[in-house]
Amino acid sequence: MDSIASIDKKIASYVEQLSLKQKKAVLSVAKAFAEEGADDDIWEDKAFVKELDRRTKELESGKVKGYSWDEVKAITRKSLAEIKRK
Repeated sequence: MDSIASIDKKIASYVEQLSLKQKKAVLSVAKAFAEEGADDDIWEDKAFVKELDRRTKELESGKVKGYSWDEVKAITRKSLAEIKRK
């Protein structure tokens, strides 16, 4: 597996070969990835964790019916089949 330093060198060598227009495109993609990474720690979002806890309690108490993975797949397959028929 490549080390980070090795990957950085490969990226740099490719970037050197790009036109200005291509470099701008690469920059926008890299920027989007960097900004996306800033939102990765969803567990720090107190509202999200609170909502997840609430829903978990509803499922565990039986107040809300959950679906098994097999049920989800069956429902999805049925929906896709109906869409294909149209």
